[in-house]
Amino acid sequence: MHIAIIGAGLAGLTCARRLQAAGHDVIVYEKGDGVGGRMSTRQTELGGFDLGAQYFTASSGRFRNEVAAWRKAGWVVPWEGRLVTLDHGVAQAAGRSGSQRLVAVPGMASLAQRLAQGIEIRAGQAVVGLERHGAQWLLSVLCDTVPVAATAGPFDAVILAIPADRALPLLRPVSAFAVRAEGAHLVPCWALILGFQEALNLEYDGAWVQGSRLRWIARDNSKPQRRPGEHWIGHASPQWSQEHLGDDPERVKEKLLKAFHEATGSPVNPIYADVHLWPHAQAATPLAADCYWDEGERIGVCGDWFAAGLDGCGRIENACLSALALAGAIRPEPQH
Repeated sequence: MHIAIIGAGLAGLTCARRLQAAGHDVIVYEKGDGVGGRMSTRQTELGGFDLGAQYFTASSGRFRNEVAAWRKAGWVVPWEGRLVTLDHGVAQAAGRSGSQRLVAVPGMASLAQRLAQGIEIRAGQAVVGLERHGAQWLLSVLCDTVPVAATAGPFDAVILAIPADRALPLLRPVSAFAVRAEGAHLVPCWALILGFQEALNLEYDGAWVQGSRLRWIARDNSKPQRRPGEHWIGHASPQWSQEHLGDDPERVKEKLLKAFHEATGSPVNPIYADVHLWPHAQAATPLAADCYWDEGERIGVCGDWFAAGLDGCGRIENACLSALALAGAIRPEPQH
């Protein structure tokens, strides 16, 4: 089959690789300039900053098999960061999760970049509509260089590997699954990016923060194979991010930097500071399924907002398991 995949995050890339290996002809459309979605590494004059996904764990056997292959290839390695809970500046050792924490090297985005190798990806092209064309699909595609949408296709099947809030406008006119997908509303997250001239000398590498605008902070350069320098990432809480969703970024940066100083007790000012908004960071409530595939309509949906047999959602493991489930539900291309 000739298959279009919308979204080049981990779910879209994982699904694309499996389908291509099964003999299908796959094209991935991505509205951004690069691949990876929230597995993002911001490149600056100070080096890279993992401003999205911070690390991942593997709890299911199927995902552990995937991770084992990534580790063997040298794409991911363990992160032995010292993690604590911070409550009004007081640090307490965080309990072990029981699962090893892993990171991609030399940045979280590098895993997606490697998974994208050998896949045809149309970056900078936003799919804004789906239309039936007999038994096939046509895509309406926008890009920065053309003022009007172009038509792409026809495709035998379409897969949406994007956040639920972005998938809904595409699904509503063509699929009854849109009604279920409305239950997976995603919450935003403001990310804070900080670079310092000198070490802060804090006795931890990451912390879950209590009683603060920030929910999580991490010393990014404590991860393996990162560029030297004092680099920190902060993630605001979902509630605070939602309340300040439309705020001016400079104002958000000022507030989150103050929260960082209060949480860490460090008076040192950064030489680099910026913020980034993830408008669809994590599903408030996951869908209790692995994925969605309509064999008759040949339209499918996958992503980290599906539970995929796990407790909770929004994790790299959810995205991968959901994509594998969807790829497995699509019949292999017959061999001639």
